[in-house]
Amino acid sequence: MGDADAPPVPALKRVSKGDGNGVPNFSRRTSVHRENSGNTQKNLTENEVPPPVPSNPNGGNLASAERQANQQSDLERDTMRSPDSGPPFAARRTEELLHKTPLPSRPSDWLTTLYTISHLIFFSIFGTLARLGVQWFSFYPGTPIVTPVLWANVGGSFMMGFLTEDRQLFRDEWMARERFHPDNKSTKDGNEPGELSAAERNKIKKTVPLYVGLAVGFCGSFTSFSSFMRDMFLALSNDLPAPVNHPSTGTISTSIEVSRNGGYSFIALLAVIISTLALSLGALIIGAHVALALDSITPRIPSRFTRRILDPLMVFLGFGCWLGALFLCIWPPDRHSSSIETWRGTALFPILFAPTGCLLRFYVSIKLNGLVPSFPLGTFAANMFGTAIEGMCYDLQHVGIGIGGSVGGGLVGCQVLQGVQDGFCGCLTTVSTWVGEINGLRRRSAYLYALASVLGGLGLMVVIMGSVRWSVGWSSPVCDTGYVSKI
Repeated sequence: MGDADAPPVPALKRVSKGDGNGVPNFSRRTSVHRENSGNTQKNLTENEVPPPVPSNPNGGNLASAERQANQQSDLERDTMRSPDSGPPFAARRTEELLHKTPLPSRPSDWLTTLYTISHLIFFSIFGTLARLGVQWFSFYPGTPIVTPVLWANVGGSFMMGFLTEDRQLFRDEWMARERFHPDNKSTKDGNEPGELSAAERNKIKKTVPLYVGLAVGFCGSFTSFSSFMRDMFLALSNDLPAPVNHPSTGTISTSIEVSRNGGYSFIALLAVIISTLALSLGALIIGAHVALALDSITPRIPSRFTRRILDPLMVFLGFGCWLGALFLCIWPPDRHSSSIETWRGTALFPILFAPTGCLLRFYVSIKLNGLVPSFPLGTFAANMFGTAIEGMCYDLQHVGIGIGGSVGGGLVGCQVLQGVQDGFCGCLTTVSTWVGEINGLRRRSAYLYALASVLGGLGLMVVIMGSVRWSVGWSSPVCDTGYVSKI
């Protein structure tokens, strides 16, 4: 085929990459997918357009002619081998080339699933406690930011960016694949022949239970989209708790309400949205750059240690911590102690409900994120559902319920509702994965996804929380909600 008869190359498109595990790929390098039907090429990107194949003036294809010549020379060379020299090089198996070293043993599918669930349970508990701790010590007199969950969202996004771009912690996992697959000829992204590409390494990394536990379990539970939406509505309705900055002779608390103009409430709403989105997205990018900067000094986690020691240990740690939290909630050490009651409401109930939210988000993302490549439907559904539950629990916690009409259903009922908000909703919804997906999508899809998430969450809060706030009104809860009065 001559140059004049070559088919036209289709328009170049950017391909966005999603994560079936709810974990996004930070790297903007995309792989080229080809379909060898005829001479057409599809799904090309502007960064990885393959060079054109030169044409033979006599009508033949130089690449195919050269390949046939190489095959003919290999055949002639193999036929000239002596009978005692063994099989030809191309006919030998990989194990023979590597001195018959067996492939590394990998756990079965059900065992890998058990290890992954155990990591998610343990790190969701750890991430919830870390988020509650950050909220407590970042709520102090005179703080310039009165939404303490913001710093947890920033920290989780930073760690997500680091884990996504890191190339050293789990290097042993794909080095084994490169060693036992020397026929891999990928040279994309500056790789040497036989070295896996960045996209292939990320796929392998996302099958490691420890990585899933850190990225999905800890980062997803450390950040909370539902708390972000709750603070948005509280800023809009002028109910956002703020620490006291100046002493006063009268009675003063963090929930004292001073009337203000509606325009100020709108500005407060924009402040919460812009600060959370901008700082979290910036932390994700900075985390990725830090991972690249520390690439030469970042240690490796031995795969033998994770498979033989850490993964089995996590089965006992994850389920053991979860059962321990359940037993402490049912039978606290000293029921008559006020400190025990406070810790049961602010810590024990949240970590009791945390694993259920994390596991639900994990499997919803697996099932739904791949349906629409330009819109991560799984993460969106988890964030919206968790936001709705957050608003319902907040309303029940601040109104009289039951036969006696006690606010929040009494002390234990108020504590359970607080545990559902901080534990189940906080782990079901995530900001780190959300901003990672925004960063990885094409610009138009990213704006659409971010706008739909913010407007969808705010709309749910206006309908659920606003219908109670602007009708029957809210009462002060009878339990500690995490906003400690620090005067």
